[in-house]
Amino acid sequence: MKIKQLICAAVGIVVALTSCAQKKGAETTASTTTPEGKTLVAYFSATGTTRTAAKQLAEVTGADLFEITPEQPYTAADLDWTDSTSRSSVEMHDLNSRPAIAAKVENMADYDTVFLGFPIWWYVAPTIINTFVESNNLEGKTVVCFATSGGSPIDPCVDALRKQYPTINWTDGRLLNGATRADLQSWLTTLPL
Repeated sequence: MKIKQLICAAVGIVVALTSCAQKKGAETTASTTTPEGKTLVAYFSATGTTRTAAKQLAEVTGADLFEITPEQPYTAADLDWTDSTSRSSVEMHDLNSRPAIAAKVENMADYDTVFLGFPIWWYVAPTIINTFVESNNLEGKTVVCFATSGGSPIDPCVDALRKQYPTINWTDGRLLNGATRADLQSWLTTLPL
């Protein structure tokens, strides 16, 4: 009889410990897939490709979403990179170009982490990204770039932004061309957030 009671007690302890370990493991997994504090996904999308990636990233992270909208929208002719007189060509060749944006983030102080998305133009972020950074106080925040591109890497973009804005805590960025939800969740676990 005593042996049965001891076995039952031992089984009960094992079940309780296993349950606690599983619950703790679930909490750890959840905290490593999303950033600490309030998060914003801010993005500029000229053709909609970056918008798709930004919306999916906001869903995965549970972040707020903000579209960086130009005061004067870009037309197809403005985006013709083969025309040296197109608006985008002129802006990208002028280091001081700061295209006006329609609005800035009203409550930027509330965010600890900002995912900043854009298409890559001429191997760097479009100059409207400079307008966004200079219009919003990002000092001391963790900023994670993501981009879409037809073939350019993101590292030169992030390096250029780091050099221009050294008081911001930039992390390595990532291209999100065709990224799945699982890709995003995996990427988030690698970020120092």
